[in-house]
Amino acid sequence: MAKVFAPAKINLTLHVTGQRNDGFHLLDSLVVFADVGDRISVRLAAANKLDVTGPKAAGVPTDGSNLVCKAADLFGLPVHITLSKHLPNAAGIGGGSSDAAATLLALAELSEDSRLPDVSELGADVRVCLMRQAARMRGIGETVDHVADLPPLFAVLANPGVDVPTPDVFNALTDKANAPMPKKLPRWKTTKALIEWLATQRNDLEAPAIACAPEIANTLQSLRALPAAKLTRMSGSGATCFALFETQDEAKKAAAALQNCQPDWWVVPCHFS
Repeated sequence: MAKVFAPAKINLTLHVTGQRNDGFHLLDSLVVFADVGDRISVRLAAANKLDVTGPKAAGVPTDGSNLVCKAADLFGLPVHITLSKHLPNAAGIGGGSSDAAATLLALAELSEDSRLPDVSELGADVRVCLMRQAARMRGIGETVDHVADLPPLFAVLANPGVDVPTPDVFNALTDKANAPMPKKLPRWKTTKALIEWLATQRNDLEAPAIACAPEIANTLQSLRALPAAKLTRMSGSGATCFALFETQDEAKKAAAALQNCQPDWWVVPCHFS
């Protein structure tokens, strides 16, 4: 059996810079990974099978529509996969893509074959999820460059439990040709400097996502009200939002306070890398 952790993918920035003739949107995004996520385990079997367990298993498909199954089919080694689901489904934090990437890594370990298939047909985020470290993702996800020496970031993730279909958010985006991040990213020496720079950037999908699901605005407002919160933003196409803090202790205390006020939300403190 092989077991691999599937971390949450967080878009610290998400600039939509254009749209191709085939409808795919062009992005420029600074991506990090959290120390919270799902778990994948695989073992050899006669045919591919997927079981989904865990606190967030409800509603997660176990058929061929799941990216985990598509990743296994692509690799070509029949296995029994168990996905322990701890991240909210369809929440803008790359859960499905990270699960697919973790499945491929587990299959490579199980088969002792480090060669991975072309993952372009699995969606825009799988390539960066295979990297599993801070990166700049551009184009439709095909260009991924590691971002070295990122200062530590401590955060609170919050999801109000609303469904925000990604196509609806992109359709609600009126301006699809926005400025990218600077050609050369700064070398941030401190957490404070990184947060201050992030405040000058944006997530272009935040406003259209709020138009689709007003609960996101309430989530961001609740995060802004947390003591010591330095910056709040939505990740991906929503509905998960984050608040950034300078210390781990601040993030943990803030998460406990928010969970107490919003017991029905998914709220976790975490560290980004």
